[in-house]
Amino acid sequence: MLLVFDIGNSNIVMGTYEGKKLLRHWRISTDRQKTGDEYGMLINSLFAYHNIRMEQVKAIIISSVVPPLMVPMIKMCERYFHIRPLIVGPGIKTGFRISYENPREIGADRIVNVAGAFEQYGGPLIVIDIGTATTFDVVAPNGDFLGGVIAPGLSSSADALFQRAAKLPRIELVTPKRIISRNTVSGMQAGIIYGYVGQIDEIVRRMKKEMGYNEIKVIATGGYARMISRESKMIDKIDHFLTLTGLRVLYERNSE
Repeated sequence: MLLVFDIGNSNIVMGTYEGKKLLRHWRISTDRQKTGDEYGMLINSLFAYHNIRMEQVKAIIISSVVPPLMVPMIKMCERYFHIRPLIVGPGIKTGFRISYENPREIGADRIVNVAGAFEQYGGPLIVIDIGTATTFDVVAPNGDFLGGVIAPGLSSSADALFQRAAKLPRIELVTPKRIISRNTVSGMQAGIIYGYVGQIDEIVRRMKKEMGYNEIKVIATGGYARMISRESKMIDKIDHFLTLTGLRVLYERNSE
């Protein structure tokens, strides 16, 4: 059994694979204050609920954009699973070329998404990860990573309004029924969500024009992917397990 971890700024998503089959998956809050022992006990509880034994795990791979959690997570893997995990980072075999001025600057989550997307959908592709930040990654027909865009996420934009404007409240991010709003909350929701949809569609439109290919699939993943895709004209498919798939693919490429 393979255990995969995607450590994001807001959530840690993890899953267990048997071959190419995703057996179980979980989403927990990212807590920079938790120790390796605390994460070990939490994972043990999740495993026990599904009748999974820790000794069934034979390999672990971790992708993280939260550096302070790497040491606790590695110690957790070594203490509770007796496994040294494979870390997505410099030196890992990706199977594709990275056209970036400094490849070390690229977040591990973007590398994982590209690997998972090309494995499942082929190329060319635009992969949009709608999370704390929103990333747009462009994949060539042969699977090479050509570059992309980084933009503020939905929740980051909402938090910025709440923190910077004294009279604006913290809001729930749901799609309002109308664009012309008659109260502050729905006005903020309309501005953030529809403005965000416009941003995504315009960035994708410009990317397609610059790439010059006739057929380009647009795959979305991340916590807000479903809500945004309902309004977007550019998103072709949602894949909530894209990052987990990418972690499995990278593990396979590095274990051969």
